[in-house]
Amino acid sequence: MSEFAHPAPCYILGIESQIGLSLIRELGAAGIPVIGIAVDPKALGLESNYLTAGVVLEAPRTDAGLAQLRTLAAQYGPGYLLTVSEANNSWLIANRGALGGLVPLIPEQDAFAVVLDKARTLSLAASLGIAVPQGACPRSWDEVEALALSFPFPAVLKWADPNAVAGRLGELGIELVKAEYVYTPEEFLAVARRYQPVGAWPLVQEYCAGTGLGQFFFMHKGEAVRRFQHLRVAEWPPEGGFSSVCDAVPLERFAALQEDSIRLLQAIGWEGVAMVEYRYDPVRDRAVLMEVNGRFWGSFPLASYAGAGFGLLTYYLQGVGKMPALPALNNGLRCRMVATEIKRLRRILLQPGLIRDRSFRRRPVHEVIRFVVDFLRPSVRYYVWNWRDMKPFFRDVRNALGL
Repeated sequence: MSEFAHPAPCYILGIESQIGLSLIRELGAAGIPVIGIAVDPKALGLESNYLTAGVVLEAPRTDAGLAQLRTLAAQYGPGYLLTVSEANNSWLIANRGALGGLVPLIPEQDAFAVVLDKARTLSLAASLGIAVPQGACPRSWDEVEALALSFPFPAVLKWADPNAVAGRLGELGIELVKAEYVYTPEEFLAVARRYQPVGAWPLVQEYCAGTGLGQFFFMHKGEAVRRFQHLRVAEWPPEGGFSSVCDAVPLERFAALQEDSIRLLQAIGWEGVAMVEYRYDPVRDRAVLMEVNGRFWGSFPLASYAGAGFGLLTYYLQGVGKMPALPALNNGLRCRMVATEIKRLRRILLQPGLIRDRSFRRRPVHEVIRFVVDFLRPSVRYYVWNWRDMKPFFRDVRNALGL
């Protein structure tokens, strides 16, 4: 907690996506001066009516970038700094003492290291009795070949810490694939050979049917002071990734699972905002943990529209040291990203061969009807479009058109 004049400015680093834009809107609507810091001069957030000022960081994650942040604090006044990506969180964690008049509202280093490592997170969750997918992380080619003989395929291949390997993959011209499906030992070995020059391999994880269930918490002194949850209605890519359409879910549902999520965050030693992500199979009524995201998440606009107030909690409770007044949750909302939905429909209708999950059930007529009807539902909100703040939407359209 810092003794600033209040409301002190909130500096938001990373306003290129709907996440940073929603934080700007949530904090700005509450009367907090918001300084948006972009890397891309075409960032959505730079167009928001809720900004006090918008700037472009000329040299992100460098000493020059730190100097520019200190200059901003001198220009607009001391305040609080938050960000939305793992890479920027890691950068700020490593440079907490070099930010001048800015107090970073970021995770503690040890807890953040756990959630960055999916294998560590899943191991800890399993020790708490939380259902996790069977998995293994090969560290040599011999272990890869042994897994090919013993693992119960199908499986999903995911990097335990994508940020740690992204640089090396880029140097070798190898694409960073978030999730890759393999159905036989031969397919697994074919993918694994791609990574032999890297000398590292993705986590091999049991395939879990179902849809994404996200549970969101604000942890303060070991207690969950706010919670929210959603179910994904549609995902991109269609077989699973991030939500292009999601529904708020009343807290009466999955109550026991929420307590499991809180126990996991407590065991990690987590403070602040976090997403605990499961794959939920309604046929078996079973949820399996996928990962913990120690940051604001892609579908954050839904939580903001529903009044969860995670941005306000970060500013006031983690920063100022006071609990803000928050409204009752609105659990009757749906939120959608139309541009991503269009990509998804194109894949389902015209490119079904590109859907990696062979068990994915295509329902083209259902998908088209739901896409159209959602425009008519008064309870639907949008990741970017907001009639009170329209300019970011038009910036998004221009970006999509390359203008």
